[in-house]
Parts: sequence; C-alpha cells; structure tokens
Amino acid sequence: MPAIKPIDQIARKYVEVTPQRTNEYAAGVAAPRVSWLEATRAAVASWKQAITEAVAGGSFLRGVERATDAKWKRGASGKGVARWGPGVQEAGPDYAARFSPYRDAIQNLTLPPRYPRRDPRNLERVRAIDQALAAVKKAQG
Repeated sequence: MPAIKPIDQIARKYVEVTPQRTNEYAAGVAAPRVSWLEATRAAVASWKQAITEAVAGGSFLRGVERATDAKWKRGASGKGVARWGPGVQEAGPDYAARFSPYRDAIQNLTLPPRYPRRDPRNLERVRAIDQALAAVKKAQG
C-alpha cells in the first residue's frame, strides 16, 4: 500500500501553501507555455466527447447533486459576493463592446405603434425587438 499523508494534513498544506503562490500564478498567466485560445481550439473535440459522456452517463447530474445547494451558497456568498463588484468593474469595457451592437440595433428600430395596455398588437413591438436582436446574434456567429 502506498504511503500517503492523512487528508487533514494534505488539506492544511493546500490552504497554507497555495495562497503563497500568487506570483507563480501571475507569471503563468502572463507567459503561458501554450496559448489559451489555441489549446482550447485544439480541445474542442475532446470537450464535446467528454460533455456527451457526462450527460449520457449521468455524471454531470451526480456532480451537481454532490455539490449541494449548501455548498453552492457557501461559495457564492463567501467568494462570489466579495468578487462581484470588482469583477463587474473590470468587465465594464468588455461589456460595453459586446452589448453595443445590440444597443445600436434597438436604437435604430422603428417600432410599430403602441396600443392600449394589454392590447395583443403590442406584442408586435416585442417581436420587432426580438427579431433585431436575433439578427445581431446571427451576424456575430
């Protein structure tokens, strides 16, 4: 039987040592051995096969059930809340760039007339916006 440390020692070392590796993490992001984009492109077939097998074999659902709502909530409230604001602020320029074509499509629409509240003809206004946004999405590929 191979010798291995007890799980509490392994977990303690992970928690104590890994946060001290921030510089190594930053260096790896700054100068990866392989381009993230190229590695991801090369992995598409493997990813598709793995996802198909995970769904067919039920492992995706088992993993979700194993995680539980309590674990999700603990992570989302413990890590997610603190990271939410800074993440949104950092993503602002990307958000603007990606949403801009949709915003422009809405602005350039000529909507059908508005009718009295709950008039079914008002749904044509919604349909016009839906079709415009779908056209932008299709054009982006």
